[in-house]
Amino acid sequence: MTRTAAASQTSTRRVSTFITLAFAVAALSACGGSGGGGSEHETGGSAPTPAPAPPAPAPAPGAGTDEPVLETPAPAPSPALPSSGAAAAPPLPPDQRLPLSVDLSRPGAAVQPVAATASSTANQGNSAAKAIDGSTATRWESAHTGNEWIQFDFGGKTQLGYMKLVWEAAYGKEYAIETSDDGSTWYQLRYVTGAKGGTEEFYNLDANVRYVRVRGTQRGTQYGYSLFEVAFKGPGSGNSLRALATSPERYPPVGAALAPEPAAGAPLEMVQFSLPNGALVTRFGMVGRSRHARERGEDWNEAGYGPNDTVDASGRPVDKGPGAHLNFVANYFKNRTWGVEFIDDSKVAGVTRPKLIVNQYFPQAQRGGGLVFVRRFDSPNVTGFGWMSPGDLLDDSTYTAGLNNVAACPVVPKPPAGALRRPSSGYNGVIGANDGCSVVFDNYPGHTAIAPDANGVLVPNGVNVPSRALRAGDVIEFSSSFFSTRAAMDALGDSGAFRYYTNELTYVVGEGLRPWYGVQPRLMNAPLPLDTLSGGLGSVSYDYADNAQFMFQQPLNHIGMQNMQRFMEGRRWIHTNLWTGDHTEPGNDRNDAAVRLQGPRFNQTSCFACHINNGRSVAPSVINQRLDTMAVRTATVDGSGKQQPHPIYGLAAQMNARSVTTGQLEDWGTSVRVSGFDVKTVTLADGTAVELRKPRVSFDGPLPQRYSLRSAQPMIGVGLLEAVTDAEILSRVRSTPDQDGVKGQANYAYDPETGAVRLGRFGWKASKVSLRHQAASAALLDMSVTSPVYPNRDCLAGPANCTPAKVEKGLSEEDLTLITRYLRLLAVPAQRSVASGFPNGVAPLWYLDVNPAQVAAGARVFDTMRCTACHVSSMRTGNLSEMAELRNQTIKPYTDLLLHDMGPDLADNFVEGRATGNMWRTPPLWGIGYTEAVAASKNAPVGYLHDSRARTLVEAILWHGGEATVSRQRFQSLSPEDREAVLAFLRSL
Repeated sequence: MTRTAAASQTSTRRVSTFITLAFAVAALSACGGSGGGGSEHETGGSAPTPAPAPPAPAPAPGAGTDEPVLETPAPAPSPALPSSGAAAAPPLPPDQRLPLSVDLSRPGAAVQPVAATASSTANQGNSAAKAIDGSTATRWESAHTGNEWIQFDFGGKTQLGYMKLVWEAAYGKEYAIETSDDGSTWYQLRYVTGAKGGTEEFYNLDANVRYVRVRGTQRGTQYGYSLFEVAFKGPGSGNSLRALATSPERYPPVGAALAPEPAAGAPLEMVQFSLPNGALVTRFGMVGRSRHARERGEDWNEAGYGPNDTVDASGRPVDKGPGAHLNFVANYFKNRTWGVEFIDDSKVAGVTRPKLIVNQYFPQAQRGGGLVFVRRFDSPNVTGFGWMSPGDLLDDSTYTAGLNNVAACPVVPKPPAGALRRPSSGYNGVIGANDGCSVVFDNYPGHTAIAPDANGVLVPNGVNVPSRALRAGDVIEFSSSFFSTRAAMDALGDSGAFRYYTNELTYVVGEGLRPWYGVQPRLMNAPLPLDTLSGGLGSVSYDYADNAQFMFQQPLNHIGMQNMQRFMEGRRWIHTNLWTGDHTEPGNDRNDAAVRLQGPRFNQTSCFACHINNGRSVAPSVINQRLDTMAVRTATVDGSGKQQPHPIYGLAAQMNARSVTTGQLEDWGTSVRVSGFDVKTVTLADGTAVELRKPRVSFDGPLPQRYSLRSAQPMIGVGLLEAVTDAEILSRVRSTPDQDGVKGQANYAYDPETGAVRLGRFGWKASKVSLRHQAASAALLDMSVTSPVYPNRDCLAGPANCTPAKVEKGLSEEDLTLITRYLRLLAVPAQRSVASGFPNGVAPLWYLDVNPAQVAAGARVFDTMRCTACHVSSMRTGNLSEMAELRNQTIKPYTDLLLHDMGPDLADNFVEGRATGNMWRTPPLWGIGYTEAVAASKNAPVGYLHDSRARTLVEAILWHGGEATVSRQRFQSLSPEDREAVLAFLRSL
């Protein structure tokens, strides 16, 4: 067995430069793979290292460098919001709607206005009449101002089903279509934002009116508005929606027996187990990353040791953009995940020199080496990345072959569950090692002791600390790398990149992987305290790459090697446009299986479009804003008082539409918009006035008897919530209220596939029994995509015709399984309640700039107010999940998953099972402090509560009523200091 040289690499720049072969070898060493002698890094005494000279400019990718291509995060999407907050005209009254008896059996006939007038005319007689003269060679043109209109008179009340606008180059970018019977009182039929001109068509007008006008609010050019032609048709089979044959949703009656939970089975894969001799085996997955975990958008160094771009000359924080660590590389789901196996004998009886044997499992051949152990904490020049040891590569020739661009490490099949691939033979006397590409790490590296210099920087003090044997409890930073070749990737038919970094992980010898945070010196890794692990051992470590936008998109910290690939394939589906098959992020292959899965009416084309960055929807913020990133449940009430789906919208309004033949987007009049806000002011005990604002909504179509506006909820941690046992949840149900009036009750629903009575736990009213149920329901209601659970779009009208007798193309069983497993494996960020060790003078990332004492005080006040009566701080998952990673975890979701009466101010009058109109499931609070960071766009307003009405956490608390009234009153009475402490606590979650 040959020793490989120690790795020591300094990074003071986000993009490193390697020009000569020597520098290329140094880069390999930094990631754990140079040949040579000695695995220890012995350092003599030295004076503080001077600031390094500026490095040379980075070469283009592939120009003599092995640095991975920098794949920066894509800009956050910005929703198209109305530009004006002016009051909207009211929606059409019933007497301007079509009668129920209208004949829709034949195509709608053309309808001609008798006259057209306009607010202005420009350029020698381009009058309003020319917009209805049947010629596209003539046009109406307005004055060159924004607030112009053109009006059409039909001579009397006229039934309308369709309208077409043909714009000249001077088009309306934003405008209203309004109706009237007297020419003075106007009602809003449609409102258009972000228009592109050309030909625009409007279907399902559902109007019986005399006048129609187009009123501009924003021009598309510097000119006025110019229309070649405007045409109308009456209602008919091709332009108007027929009423649906609806049936009420079914829920179990009170007293129905709850089906027992399934017995525990073998997990999908084992992530940790012990061998008969006591050796601990830990298996985990990796994925390619573009840059390291501490490389942010700004170069950073200790005072006196290099550039510090995190502050300006006056010491104010500087933001040059994010790093590129937690974002996802192109085609991340394709040949870019791999598995790592640690065999740890530190607790084997009789072992005095423990070792870690590291095996890796790639989908393609790799160059040897690429592993690193122990962050190089004794050098002030190591900031973004750098380590002390590459371990011992068992066959150095696999590394030297890599210098000649040969991938000498072959593909090794995944090991069996609960056993090693080579339990008795090993390689070259190392039992358990797969081959010469395996690595042994058995010494904690020698280094130089550190002490503060004149600036307080921890630097080498000249005292050597010799290497020593590993010990149980040693904290090791570990990372791997993807170090393949062009030929190896081409053999897989993959033309993408073949060089990646990956996550930096913390391994505790004798225990396993632990989420980590950075401490002094220079963000040295340390295991996070257990009480910060909101999502158990799978919690997301603190982020030092300024990638908070991606904090809700990370897999579990200890995800299995095969589950990592399942996660990435599931993520691909979450990011897939279910009409085109395109990925929401550039550079990814089209998902051909997803092409044209979507039906003709929908809210969004991908899950990600509503769950922005896996977080919340765009909150209602401006009048006329379409709410198509939210869900609007709709219903009517029959003669017996039973709620059932609305005859036009079905179970939910689907606000966008397209032609299933041409794919062109169309407007079918099913949008729901903000029509205004109801405002009130609450005064706190110290005199602080807080404005509370609730959105009012209007429907382009008929107003349902009942409707409920609902925000998309963060997707994090749902697998953990699914893994909580029924008994754990039901143990908190109360038959009578407690001293504060808090009760809490469970909801129950039928499993849509088996008919069994199950405990509800997902959705705003806990009406979905599993992640599979929730995912399939969202696919149907929000994206008009069928699945094995809901096999056809008749399911949108209720259960009567929702049967396998009619199957429409949609998600396959494999697709739905991938989506469900992705959701199960999504991690929760660790609570930010401990301070990070940012170096002296380096600006902390704002979301990690915490006051631990204030956070702890806030947690105490939160508990004293008895918020934890519903927002339960701790739960334990069971052992029933198919994911071993989710079993027996202590989690801190701050929910009880039960229904509570939240009072009339939050009521929607919508019933789902035992959840009446004023009842809501307690939403989890984990991750709530990342809400704005995850949205990542100042143009994407965020909100809290079921309809996102609350713009701040204070507003959200002050809306609480019903069972939460007493806790809310306690909050109102807090001193400013205690109130700020509570908010600091919530922001830390």
